[in-house]
Amino acid sequence: MRATPLRPGARIALAALWLAILLVAGWAIARHLELSGDLRRFMPSARTPEQKLLIDELGEGPGSRLLLVTLEGAPPGTLAAQSHALRAALSRDARFTLVANGEGGLEAFPERLRPYRYLLSPTLDTQRFDAAYLTEQVQARVADLGSPAAALVEPLVPRDPTLETLVLAESWEPATAPQRIEGAWFDRAGKRALLAIQTRAAGFDPTGQRDAVAAIASAYARAKGAKPGALSMTGPGAFSVEIGGRTEREASWIGMVDTIGLLVLLFVAYRNCKIPLLGALPLASAGLAGLGAVALLFDGVHGITVAFGFTLIGVAQDYPIHFFSHQRAGVQPYASVRALWPTLATGVVSTCIAYATFFVSGVDGLEQLAVFTIVGLGAAALATRFLLPALVDPDLRDPAQSAFLERLRTWVARLPQPRIAIGVLALVAAAIALFAPGPFWQNDLSRLTPVDPAALARDAQVRDELGAPDVRYVIAVQGRDVEDALQRTERLGVALEQARTQGWLAEFESAPQYLPSMHTQRARQARLPTPQALRASLDVAVAASPFRSDVFEPFLQDVDTARRAQPLVPADLAGTPLQVRVDGLLSQRDGHATALVSLVGLSAPDKVAALVQREGARLVDLKAASESLVVAYRERVLWALGLAAVLLIVAVRIALGSTQRAWRVLAPMAVTTLVILAALRIAGVELTLFHLVALILAAGLGLDYALFFEHAGDDREEQLRTLHALLVCSAMTLLVFALLGLSSIPVLRAIGVTVTLGVVSNFVLGLLIARHPHRETA
Repeated sequence: MRATPLRPGARIALAALWLAILLVAGWAIARHLELSGDLRRFMPSARTPEQKLLIDELGEGPGSRLLLVTLEGAPPGTLAAQSHALRAALSRDARFTLVANGEGGLEAFPERLRPYRYLLSPTLDTQRFDAAYLTEQVQARVADLGSPAAALVEPLVPRDPTLETLVLAESWEPATAPQRIEGAWFDRAGKRALLAIQTRAAGFDPTGQRDAVAAIASAYARAKGAKPGALSMTGPGAFSVEIGGRTEREASWIGMVDTIGLLVLLFVAYRNCKIPLLGALPLASAGLAGLGAVALLFDGVHGITVAFGFTLIGVAQDYPIHFFSHQRAGVQPYASVRALWPTLATGVVSTCIAYATFFVSGVDGLEQLAVFTIVGLGAAALATRFLLPALVDPDLRDPAQSAFLERLRTWVARLPQPRIAIGVLALVAAAIALFAPGPFWQNDLSRLTPVDPAALARDAQVRDELGAPDVRYVIAVQGRDVEDALQRTERLGVALEQARTQGWLAEFESAPQYLPSMHTQRARQARLPTPQALRASLDVAVAASPFRSDVFEPFLQDVDTARRAQPLVPADLAGTPLQVRVDGLLSQRDGHATALVSLVGLSAPDKVAALVQREGARLVDLKAASESLVVAYRERVLWALGLAAVLLIVAVRIALGSTQRAWRVLAPMAVTTLVILAALRIAGVELTLFHLVALILAAGLGLDYALFFEHAGDDREEQLRTLHALLVCSAMTLLVFALLGLSSIPVLRAIGVTVTLGVVSNFVLGLLIARHPHRETA
């Protein structure tokens, strides 16, 4: 039964209905879509403790949440006032868990925890609250009250004559803390005020980090008012926001140029203003179908899935182009698309088979990518087959009547089929790809960052000024539970003190510095005297001082409270600044606990590694762990691609029914892959995962080109229509990816350059290897 063409009004109504459905579907998906920025979803399962620690740190670690803020451009007094005002504003903001700018450490020690100071302070490890010690301390307080420090000490004396509160506050300050001017941190030159701000949002939560950065900028604008000054930020979150903004700007102008260029190209190619809109409908259907499927099947959609998914389904834009180029007067649109369908379906199925191998990768992100592309390509193909013909004018201009295409076809017909030369090209390209000097793969994630080197240098400088921990090395201590991990870390601290004495590191920070183990707290508790003994000792001390006998009643009450209290555990720190510090250094997951020791000024990693290993701990090189994780990820992808190649060969051979025809279709794609690899290696490019994704896309395009060259056979008019379709397809793809190749974002540039090379090579090799027409003169 032949499909009856729709009248123009009905075609317009159907197109409007299709567009309305897409808009409604897009609105519904946008309402329920939960985008994730957690890179752990695109990483394989950790195989080593170092890799597991890296993945945990990337997602939740305090280092990923730290923003380093610099204020400059005004006199030090003005900058200090702005720093204090900014800290006061952000401390009330729930988006931040820590705002530090150099004020004393007493604010980290809330009132309800003050009696516990005797369990947290190391004083009782070497002293007892006897008459001799208390007399010494009381006399010291008399001297303090007559010194310039009287304003600080006087409020503490009745409750804390031994000043344990200040002992703890000082111990919680890093030894390499920057200088203070008017109570605010400054760099060594005294020209820039410094703040360390920790966000509640994880470092790879792009929305949370963007909100935090905006909140800091807004609070500073209010704190600065009309006075001079400028704010700058560094750190993972600040970099991600800057990269996101730059990506958005570049994507905006690239998208604008692409859109204009594609509209002009389609109009010139078909001389019909309806074609650009009609051609966009299958591609839009593909994107929404893929996005909807991932949102339905997975808990949250990763941003990389969306970005790569829309890139990989770019081949779907070729489907309506082939249909438009083969439609002509006298042939009903459904008849045209029916004739193309076996070839089109072969390409779709083959490409989907390749992407389906991602399901065996064991990586959640790649499984999402497979669902997105398979559903998207299938939707685009079905839309082209069953919906688009109803909208197309039956009397489109026939490309077979083009004199230019006829001359081009004649020239192509004279080209030889250099099978031997192409075989030599493949061997040479393979040799170059394998033996070119320099590393083949890029495993260093830091080399892929689009962050300006000057910004990275500024970040390193500010970290040095603040005495921030090393971002590469960390010591990991494993325990059965939190108590076991804390005890092990305390024993390790003794060895690390020796390493500091040897000059192997400048400073270290561990959880027991803020929360000792219950074992240590109980030992200190046992050294506290009974109320009667403490009062007697205190009376002796006070008798030799100008203090009244009742001044120290709060001290007696606090010691008695500490003596009877249960030891502090992490849950008791909830809602305090101490919780932030301890949570960043102590975690409990899957029936075990991990304590981290951060390092400052590590100069002898090998010696420290050997030292901590003797204590049952491990010095973790996060850079090496990240590189091993990249290698593991790449191995998964390569295995999947190897399986895809085998399945692709089988599928094409079955579909075409001939080994020779299958060779003509697969050879351009295979040789192109080698040519791209050789070109990148000659240019000194070290390959990344992004190049692999681009190679997959280039291979999909090459398969599409070769299948349609093969479909044309020896029929002159079919060859002309196919040539027209592939010229339009390749021109559109070149326009999009050549512009991406100009991007400053390494990911976009890698994909753009790789696919651009692939389009040119696939088209040329497709022409050279494809079946040639008979050289008739008629």
